[in-house]
Amino acid sequence: MKEFDLIVIGAGPGGYVAAIRGAQLGMKVAVVEKAPALGGTCLRVGCIPSKALLESSERFHSARHELASHGVKTGEVQLDLASMMKRKDQVVKNLTGGVQLLLKQNKIERFGGHGRFLAPGEIEVPGESATEQLKAPHVIIATGSQPVSLPGIELDGNLVGTSTEALSYPEVPKHLVVIGAGYIGLELGSVWQRLGAKVTVVEYLNRILPGMDEEVAKEAQKVFTKQGLIFRLGSKVQGVKPARKTCKVLIEDADPVQCDRVLVAVGRRANTEGLGLDAIGLEPDQRGRVSVDEQFRTPVEGIYAIGDVIRGPMLAHKAEEEGVACVEYIAGQPGHVDYDTIPGIVYTHPEIATVGKTEEQLNELGIAYQKGIFPFAANGRAYALGDTTGRVKILADEKTDRVLGVHIIGPRAGDLIAEATAAMTFGASSEDIARCIHAHPTLSESIKEAALAVTDRALHTA
Repeated sequence: MKEFDLIVIGAGPGGYVAAIRGAQLGMKVAVVEKAPALGGTCLRVGCIPSKALLESSERFHSARHELASHGVKTGEVQLDLASMMKRKDQVVKNLTGGVQLLLKQNKIERFGGHGRFLAPGEIEVPGESATEQLKAPHVIIATGSQPVSLPGIELDGNLVGTSTEALSYPEVPKHLVVIGAGYIGLELGSVWQRLGAKVTVVEYLNRILPGMDEEVAKEAQKVFTKQGLIFRLGSKVQGVKPARKTCKVLIEDADPVQCDRVLVAVGRRANTEGLGLDAIGLEPDQRGRVSVDEQFRTPVEGIYAIGDVIRGPMLAHKAEEEGVACVEYIAGQPGHVDYDTIPGIVYTHPEIATVGKTEEQLNELGIAYQKGIFPFAANGRAYALGDTTGRVKILADEKTDRVLGVHIIGPRAGDLIAEATAAMTFGASSEDIARCIHAHPTLSESIKEAALAVTDRALHTA
């Protein structure tokens, strides 16, 4: 057996970052990854390619509908979908190659294949030419997650597929049905709607973006409806019947919806099958997740787990933070992940970003709070951009003024949320944010104004 100090199974955002941190701390590290390219779902068929398409589709839409108002006249704007997809693939290729380089620079040995436990601390990796056997006192499970479907819906990888297929449609669907009104469904639905598809979003609940601040979600639905997305909320999908070139989506107590493609975006399940967990006495739950303590230790000594295979939101940045903290705990250092300040972002247009508690959560917990709201329509930089939709909302403790939650819908919300996350991490009050000087004219002034609005002191709105 080849011996290491640390073996990481999975080279997604959590896994490869954990491996790099281990190498920085002087460990001899091995990474096991079955996919040819590194970076996991996020980099290969998730976060990165979807954002590339969101950016390209937004530019296409802007060229057709917005540039003229800026005094930029174009001829007939045409879609070259093949070139758009090629750019997306090149972005992915460059970044996955970057991860490979990082592992090499940190002298981390990579093993290609589906790793499987033989015993605690012992891993078997079948390869094309030979089977490798690895051994280490510390093993981190960082195998990520995969999309799930619903009863009655069989994924065929063609007409009925997941986000993976929706990133590479060979042509723009005439009518795309998206099942699920969460982050993934709305982002990819927006991509194809901008490119010319009719998009119908079917959601079991009576709202979009479950778990997100309800006021923000309602405003987002109005904006997306105005853009052309069609919502059928409170609708239970009973099944999908694909034909040769079309699909029929069956909805309980309603007429079926005829379309030519279906995107199933109803959640994800941890990738723990085939890892040989039974060989080490680990039993995952119904969603494939394994239990860990506050230092990411499973019930089996020397075995740890991070990212999508444990509790919490399935987000790349959450996995990264856990990977670093886990390795630091292994090295005897203090690790840290603040689960109260994990931001979430929907990369639609406008973007939606959130961190901390929602109003609904605060009401449920019985925590009294004050609310400050500032609209982008009153922000000079937003006006100059021609992008004034949305608002910033800050929720602060009624007694202490400590910021408990920040929720943004508007231009570049995904970047703006970083200030709120930093402020909350250091226990800032709304007064602290309001006292910070924000450059003018910037979108970030809306954060300051919302903080002022908590105590009815906003300067640039009535």
